[in-house]
Amino acid sequence: MITFPNAKINLGLNIVERRADGYHNLETVFYPIGLTDVLEIVPARGNESTLTTYGNPVDCPVEKNLVMKALRLMQNHYDVPEVDIYLYKHIPDGAGLGGGSSDAASTMLMLNEMLDLGIEKEELARHAATLGADCPFFIYNKPMMATGIGDVLSPIDVNLKGLHLLLVKPDVSVPTKVAYSRVSPAASTSSLENDVKAPVSQWGGVVKNDFEPSVFAHYPELATIKATIEKGGAKYASMSGSGSSIFGIFNDVNMAETIKEKFQNTTVFVIPL
Repeated sequence: MITFPNAKINLGLNIVERRADGYHNLETVFYPIGLTDVLEIVPARGNESTLTTYGNPVDCPVEKNLVMKALRLMQNHYDVPEVDIYLYKHIPDGAGLGGGSSDAASTMLMLNEMLDLGIEKEELARHAATLGADCPFFIYNKPMMATGIGDVLSPIDVNLKGLHLLLVKPDVSVPTKVAYSRVSPAASTSSLENDVKAPVSQWGGVVKNDFEPSVFAHYPELATIKATIEKGGAKYASMSGSGSSIFGIFNDVNMAETIKEKFQNTTVFVIPL
C-alpha cells in the first residue's frame, strides 16, 4: 500500500502560557498543504520490521524514527504483524511543516486500513498524541483549530482553495526546544479562530506567529525572506510553526513563480492550495 503523507502550515500561532509540566499552551490553525512524502508498507520479507528511507537525508536511528515509533505503538495495542516500510522524504525537516508527524500518522492510518482493524479516528488520534503534539492533526488532515499543546483539535471553516502558496525553506534549522525557550508567552488579545475567517488580505498584523520576534532576532535571514515575499505581493506571509520555513499566500500563481526566482539557491516550492 502506498500513500502520500502531506505537510501543514500554521495560520497564526499564539503562545499563551508556560505550563507547570514545562510545555506551553498555544493557539494555532493547522492547515494541510499539498507538499508530500511517499510512504509504502508491505508484509515483511523477514522476521523483523524494517524501515528504508530515500530522498532527503534522515539523521535519525531507525527505531527513533516516528514512523517506526508509530508501528511499535500499533503493535503494542493491536494485532499488527511485522512489515517493511519504505519512506521517500521530500518534505524538508526542521521547517515547521510537520513532515515526521504526518509520516507517523499515515503509518497508523495505513495499518488500520491494510489490516482492517476498524479503529475509529478518535482512538487513533489519542494514540498519535503520545508520539507528538502535531500527530493527531494528521489523523484528521483537515483545517483544525488547535489548543492545549496543539493536541486539542476542533474543525474550523477556513478555505484557501484557489490561492497559491510560496514556501521557502532556507538552509537554517531552528531547534524547537530553543524556539520555545526564547518566546515570551502572553494571553491572546483577539480570537484567532475569528481572525482567520476574515479575508486573507486582512490577516497582516492580526494573524501572527509569536515565534517570529525571537527567531528572527537570531536568524535575520528569515526576516529578510518574509519581507521579500511581502514586497512581492503576497496577501499574507508568515513563518510556519517554530520555523524555519516561510510562506506567502498569493492570488496569482505567476506572482508566486516570479518571487520564487529570487530564491535561486534555496529550497522553494509553489503549491496550489
